[in-house]
Amino acid sequence: MKELDWANLAFGYLPTDYNVRCYFRDGKWGPVEATTSDTINIHMAATALHYGQEIFEGLKAFRGKDGKIRIFRLEENAHRIQESAKGILMEPVPEEIFREAVIKAVKMNERFVPPYGSGASLYIRPLELGMSAQVGVKPSTEYLFMVLVTPVGPYFKEGFRPTNICIMRDYDRVAPKGTGRWKVGGNYAASLMAGEHAHDLGYSAVLYLDPREKKYLDECGPANFFAIKDGKYITPASESILPSITNKSLQQIARDMGIEVESRHIPLEELSEIQEAAACGTAAVASPVAEIHDLDTGKKYVVSPDGEPGPITTELYNRLRAIQLGEADDVHGWNTIVE
Repeated sequence: MKELDWANLAFGYLPTDYNVRCYFRDGKWGPVEATTSDTINIHMAATALHYGQEIFEGLKAFRGKDGKIRIFRLEENAHRIQESAKGILMEPVPEEIFREAVIKAVKMNERFVPPYGSGASLYIRPLELGMSAQVGVKPSTEYLFMVLVTPVGPYFKEGFRPTNICIMRDYDRVAPKGTGRWKVGGNYAASLMAGEHAHDLGYSAVLYLDPREKKYLDECGPANFFAIKDGKYITPASESILPSITNKSLQQIARDMGIEVESRHIPLEELSEIQEAAACGTAAVASPVAEIHDLDTGKKYVVSPDGEPGPITTELYNRLRAIQLGEADDVHGWNTIVE
């Protein structure tokens, strides 16, 4: 392979050597197998294509300061994909199969794990598809679970720099009591139009309001939202929000720092009282917010007057990255070291 420009990788797909697959057929999961093929043979009437039986995860592997490869919070991703499967009546992938497949995919593509200090990582994408042919609306009886990996740079090209986001009420990300709490492809399809509209207007993401009353903060594009208010870490709580593993991790780090954490309904008006804010997720870790523009009312919430990331957001980001890179003690046992 020609040497990749690790420091300037985009957040996109680059081919790697192998992906890993496992089929559920006749009521049981088969062996975990590697393949060099980057295509799937799928029936034209598969439930994944017609009825949205498709779920996925996103996690990362990092090459640490000590040269070891660490996968961050593998067990949490294994648990979340099981919850997504239950939510849309798919066969949950056992944690031991998830673990075996992810580690195998990372090991077999070890040469694509970016070097320490490059700022890049190996993005891991597990996904599960309903495979059996079905014309009636009912769950599949056969499933494919697979794991692909690809080296990536930062999700937001600005990196850890504050960006402007916007509020639009013309779009809902998900329905109340809908699929928002699970990582299904359809949630992201539903966000594409709003996201493109926001990008066209010069914003990095949409800060959605709750789909029922449009009174409370919801998700921030493809990520969770958190803010710092009077020294507290506050983040929206709702059954329509995906439980972000990054958000969960940042909350724990905040508590470790002695910061009070509140997961609750956050009224829109409270944005005028916050000192820092960020979108958080696996892809970006934390993407600081400079300003939030309410496009319907014309109101602007200036979060970062000097255009710099806030001190608490910066510390949270640095501490999380240090754990991922083996620079700080992994006191909570979040990393899986690939031997």
